[in-house]
Amino acid sequence: MASDKAAIAGGEWHPSGSSRSVEARLVERNGEIVAMPAGGDKPLAGAGLSWVEISGRVGSIPRRVTFPDGSIFETWDNDGIDRYLAARGRGGAGLVHWLEQFRLRLIVIVLLAFALGGAVYRWGVPALVEVAILTTPPIVPELMSQGTLEALDKAAFSPSKLPEARRKEIADGFARIAAQSPRGASAYNLNFRDGGVIGPNAFALPDGTLVVTDQLVEMAGNDTEMIVGVLAHEIGHVELEHSLRQLYRAAGMTGLIMLIAGDVGSSVEDVLVQGGGLLALSYSRSAEAEADRRSVELMAKAGYDPTAIARFFSLLEEKLGDKSDTNILSTHPGTPQRKKDIIDYARIISGQSDPDLQ
Repeated sequence: MASDKAAIAGGEWHPSGSSRSVEARLVERNGEIVAMPAGGDKPLAGAGLSWVEISGRVGSIPRRVTFPDGSIFETWDNDGIDRYLAARGRGGAGLVHWLEQFRLRLIVIVLLAFALGGAVYRWGVPALVEVAILTTPPIVPELMSQGTLEALDKAAFSPSKLPEARRKEIADGFARIAAQSPRGASAYNLNFRDGGVIGPNAFALPDGTLVVTDQLVEMAGNDTEMIVGVLAHEIGHVELEHSLRQLYRAAGMTGLIMLIAGDVGSSVEDVLVQGGGLLALSYSRSAEAEADRRSVELMAKAGYDPTAIARFFSLLEEKLGDKSDTNILSTHPGTPQRKKDIIDYARIISGQSDPDLQ
């Protein structure tokens, strides 16, 4: 009877394992889904709803109804299929179609994902960094420092060409200020390198390894005290664990990138990890200010001019033209305000307003 058949959709039926197509219609008959020829009443295929496989809706792509015998009914009438499924409590359009239809929602989801990642980096990573600092065994900073120095030696550095006597003079001054550190002189290791493309620079790694380049020494001329003041600044970074914090922050950022991007491949992962290690050689302005003050304190304790590092900043202004508030080509920010702050702090710890501290 006609009432026993409810039309669902029109389309084409394909026999199992054949490219032949038959114009057909999909109907419900006696509780089953049945493919009927367009001009006849003899079923081509049929089965209960639980035995057929109906593809999900993706935009306007044709839907496929696969019967247990392997034959397929294909239709462009997505709405008809959705109405039938909804009436049978099987839901209509799928999640993919829902997202495809409402692109704004997908954009919102992506933005929320990035916002969550930003929140984790802004608040979650710093909190985890402090926990990591407290629980880090000594071997970890040693391994981190070894890996970073090896990467720099391969990529940029070469052995120092400074005369042995000049290196010894600087090393003796370094030992004198290192002895003023609570960690003691034995906690620090000074290394000389030809900086190559890096040029004049000095930096500290988390385990107390310090590096000064030939170019910085040459730029300083005979002012050994100024070089020692720069190294005192780097000791301050180690004491205050700035390098270790930066390494952990870089590791956290690498983890976030991998989380968002998925499997980035071993070569990209190496770039992120090694790049993170090099990123740890740069510090925030507050960290630089803390290390500047520590340089003033160590130099004063060792009997040196506490404002020696300010002369280094004057030299940067003179030789490199660094008069800006920031310097993207250096591992340290701009110099003018820092020089003034160093002189002011030296006056404070000396307990006087010495006109010679200019």
